[in-house]
Amino acid sequence: MIIKEVIIVEGKDDERVIKNSVDAEVITTSGWGLNDRIIKRIIEANKRCGIIIFTDPDFAGEKIRERLSKMLDNPKHAFLSKEEATKNDNIGIENASKESVINALKKVRPEKRDYDKTFTNEDMFENGLTGNNNAAINRNEIGKILGIGYGNSKQFLKRLNKYGVTRREFENAINEYNAIANNTNI
Repeated sequence: MIIKEVIIVEGKDDERVIKNSVDAEVITTSGWGLNDRIIKRIIEANKRCGIIIFTDPDFAGEKIRERLSKMLDNPKHAFLSKEEATKNDNIGIENASKESVINALKKVRPEKRDYDKTFTNEDMFENGLTGNNNAAINRNEIGKILGIGYGNSKQFLKRLNKYGVTRREFENAINEYNAIANNTNI
């Protein structure tokens, strides 16, 4: 699989996994160490061919994603679930399988700066994504299907709208998850 955009990851081990999974240019942020030289490379790559932010599904990864997102025009985003990125209590892209990386990159989503509020708290509640004991599990699984990652109720609702999920995609994801859940008694 060839990726035309430059993929932004946190570290060298993440870069290795990406390059072993797809044909792509990769820039590492060195974790929190986003210095002026790295930022300049990322901005130039974004102008040249676009970028995909693919950070770890943890607090630090989300903060790096937010920081990059604020400074770039039209970034795209790829997400892994914590389960896919965890090995021996260590969370990171470097722990993901080739299959998980490819799947996440197939579900890349552009970020919309000005977005419609297509989804509401009512949608979240009606579909079991908030207000019940399984809401966190449901958001995690629906986030995997849609390729928008996990978030608490407020974050998840924002991601549904910010990453341009359509009503049809949402309904299909809910139906797919419910079919899986009914077969496995989640």
